[in-house]
Amino acid sequence: MVDQSAVGRHFTPVTARAEPGRLRYFLDTLGETNPVYRDEAAARAAGFAATPVPPTYLFCLEMMDAAEPFEMLTALGIDLARVLHGEQSFVYHAPAVIGDLLTFRPRVTAVTEKKGGALTLVVIQCEVTNQDGVHVADTARTVVVRNQVAP
Repeated sequence: MVDQSAVGRHFTPVTARAEPGRLRYFLDTLGETNPVYRDEAAARAAGFAATPVPPTYLFCLEMMDAAEPFEMLTALGIDLARVLHGEQSFVYHAPAVIGDLLTFRPRVTAVTEKKGGALTLVVIQCEVTNQDGVHVADTARTVVVRNQVAP
């Protein structure tokens, strides 16, 4: 079971390039039709330097390009079969755009027990910077672990 000793633990940084083909697939999957995400001229007209990525795309980039997508689970001894996705959030400080090379630096920021120990909530926060060292975003996700509790 994950405990407070996990708080502050860092994991391997992930570097991912925001590519137009992968973004198009993501947009098609979501049914997203906003031209700002699909057309560079529309993006520039909206004030972007290039075509931006939609807010939730950062989570996908981090997972898709990680050498070990479940490194955190393995390192903390969490069985993937016992994991639920709790929530995620994104705070943007600058736009992430097509062509950016983004670096994600994940770390555990909180561990909380719920339901008398039946659930453990693990919060992973991630600082995201681009190829110029600009702090693009902070992401957070909550991993819910269903624990085996003795009757």
